[in-house]
Amino acid sequence: MFEYNIISKPIRLNSNKKVIDNIFETIEKKVEKSQNWVINIIFESDEVIRELNKWYRTIDKTTDVLSFHYFDTYDGVDKKTVAWEIILSSSKIESQAAEYWIKDEEELYKLLIHSILHLLWYDHETDEDYEEMNKLEKEIETDVNEKFGLNIK
Repeated sequence: MFEYNIISKPIRLNSNKKVIDNIFETIEKKVEKSQNWVINIIFESDEVIRELNKWYRTIDKTTDVLSFHYFDTYDGVDKKTVAWEIILSSSKIESQAAEYWIKDEEELYKLLIHSILHLLWYDHETDEDYEEMNKLEKEIETDVNEKFGLNIK
């Protein structure tokens, strides 16, 4: 099973550990590529996200989430090693939730699902890849929505 650490979560942003645990469990059941390393989930300001996006992706603007792998291969990497990080913009979560008429935590869960799939090497660079990733995202969202009465979309 995945292990994760939540770092610097804003007090105003609610989240439920049971829902996050279930997201990881659901992904593990649906994705053969699942791994067992530690993920740090970090909340940052738009300014920090913009700088990271500029530095690592040469895109000089903020974004809602960035995902990072720390190893090219995981052979021999200790299972307690932080191998991945997900860096989220709290303000983007709030503004996108308002735009989509959902709760902040539902937008957070959506971004977690999306970024975890990226860390498991899913992407949306081609139409075929987009369809595969989007289908899997929707399946996971549906499972979590049904279990917890949420509206992740």
